[in-house]
Amino acid sequence: MRQIDQFITRFDHVLRIVSGVAIAARPNPAQYLEDAAMDASEARLSAGLMRVNHVGEVCAQALYEAQGWFASSEPVRQQFQRAGQEEEDHLAWTAQRLQELGSHTSLLNPLWYAGAFALGAVAARVGDTASLGFVVETERQVEAHLNSHLDKLPLQDVKSRAIVEQMRLDEVAHGAAADKLGAKPLPVAVQKAMRAMAKVMTTTAYYV
Repeated sequence: MRQIDQFITRFDHVLRIVSGVAIAARPNPAQYLEDAAMDASEARLSAGLMRVNHVGEVCAQALYEAQGWFASSEPVRQQFQRAGQEEEDHLAWTAQRLQELGSHTSLLNPLWYAGAFALGAVAARVGDTASLGFVVETERQVEAHLNSHLDKLPLQDVKSRAIVEQMRLDEVAHGAAADKLGAKPLPVAVQKAMRAMAKVMTTTAYYV
């Protein structure tokens, strides 16, 4: 009976993630900021970038879920759980911002989630140090990606910019925490493959 309850709870969690219904534990960093006027092209740009960020958070949920599930040590498992909660904050914030912009989350979220979960499971099965190394490299690439969004977002879109900036700070902290727990650097070939996969995802998610 307990296993059934756990399955139902996890299945409900996955449904909420892929449908964009997440619950933030922290206040939205943009909640007290005024929405500035943007023309149609600027609004589309902001929506596309925030949709990409939302997809990134769907993937983060799947990665941390899989890596925590298959982690060998309790401290590593707990770190994945803590980081996963903060990533769920990001998921909720980006979904809310997309709503405010009159846009939608990616139609391919189930596919993104499934692919990321598989990657997380593979990384975790290799071992905790490799799994943590995967986090460090992922967060390094995500930080660069968020920095590029801060460059691209319309200057007057202070709400999206506030959310992205807080996300960036959290991602840096997640990478540092994984490194402190004993992350093993990934081979250069794996790093390049991760960047190539991320490029496909971000390019597709911007539109779909």
